[in-house]
Amino acid sequence: MILWAGASFVILYWLTQTFDWTAWGLIVGWLLTGLIVIWPGSDALLAKYLLGLRRPTMVEGQRLAPSWYAVANRAGIDPNSYTVWVQNAETATGFVTGGNTISVTRWALYTLPPAHLEAVLAHDLEMHKRGHSWFGRVMHWYSIPARLVSLVIRLLLKLSRAIPAVGCTIIGFLLVAYLGLILVALVFYDSLAVPLMFLLPLFTPLLFLGAGKLMERLADRATVDLGFGRKLLEVFYGWQGQHEGGPRRGALQPEWLTGQPSIAERIRAVEVYLQRQ
Repeated sequence: MILWAGASFVILYWLTQTFDWTAWGLIVGWLLTGLIVIWPGSDALLAKYLLGLRRPTMVEGQRLAPSWYAVANRAGIDPNSYTVWVQNAETATGFVTGGNTISVTRWALYTLPPAHLEAVLAHDLEMHKRGHSWFGRVMHWYSIPARLVSLVIRLLLKLSRAIPAVGCTIIGFLLVAYLGLILVALVFYDSLAVPLMFLLPLFTPLLFLGAGKLMERLADRATVDLGFGRKLLEVFYGWQGQHEGGPRRGALQPEWLTGQPSIAERIRAVEVYLQRQ
């Protein structure tokens, strides 16, 4: 998360230099916006508008409560100090959040029995712990520029695979524009730092693809340490059985572009970790 925020800082500085804006004024203003994220009352706003989560309905809350209280009791935390939100996704586990928000996917909520739902909530709790609460929330806020650049590059790569003529044309035009900026920087600047800074937005997503995989695997291990390893494996096998016959995600987006390990990789890693224990 800190690396993403650092990349965002460089990208903003690059934009100010490229378009001749007041560099430090924009960067200081961007840094001051982090004060909004520290405010505890911003949890609901960030979860809804920044992370795209939603509050569980009354029936969903009744389904979540027993499993969540069981996980919190096992982890030794106060369950009332966190709020569980629903992520509208068909994945086995949710993404990391900051503050006092835990996310659970719609697939897990509606597909899994209570014992397996506990394993998923335990994993999501461990992912949250690795966000370091409010610090992770601030870093998530500051990482938005880098994540937007990463999203644009991923969408362009998907477009180039789905519609090669359009996608490759756009990518080619952007690459030519980038090369022009780099040549200008090489001619008019004595240092190589500026040309390298122009290249950073293009290669930033490639620098952090392994960060999401590492976090997922650490959370999987922590879930095993809490005693939910077998149930988590069954969740992964169940998800794999439901989705392996569907359309392959790799047809439009290769696995390595997602920044997350595949279910098969996570299954192997959890099985090896369980055997070692």
